[in-house]
Amino acid sequence: MKGARGKGAARNTAEALRPADDRKVGKRKALVDTSSIRKAKKERRAMKDPNKPKRPPSAFFVFLEEFRATFKKENPNVKAVSAVGKAAGEKWKSLSEDEKAPYEAKAAKRKADYEKQMNAYNRKQETTANGEESEKSKSEVNDEDDEASGEEGQEQPDDEEEEEEEEDGDDD
Repeated sequence: MKGARGKGAARNTAEALRPADDRKVGKRKALVDTSSIRKAKKERRAMKDPNKPKRPPSAFFVFLEEFRATFKKENPNVKAVSAVGKAAGEKWKSLSEDEKAPYEAKAAKRKADYEKQMNAYNRKQETTANGEESEKSKSEVNDEDDEASGEEGQEQPDDEEEEEEEEDGDDD
């Protein structure tokens, strides 16, 4: 664009006459050891508690769990996660509200279970934060949640339950 005339031509000529190095002077920052900055950020960030319950999946992710299995049966050669995600997204968009309803119901049930687990987790955190040791272990908290939802597995009676039963037997 030699000899170009217009608004940009005047600005470009003055800038073009300066050597390239002069334009960058003052814009460079001093080299800083980034590893120390990263370590400091990691230390400031709170560590994730491995006992904290995982958030429940949305209705789409409940659908995706089932869709993944059927998609892999139909397309065994496709290994890309992105392909499965795209196909699932298109299928989800094409579903009617009635077809989405069972997935939304499952998601709502999982959300209710999650809220129960979070309440138990928060109660446990409060007691440990006050300096008291929690009397119930994680497995006992999960057993109570299973009892409330009607899912009973192999349960071992708690010491407290045995004491209550003994006390009830003494009253006879």
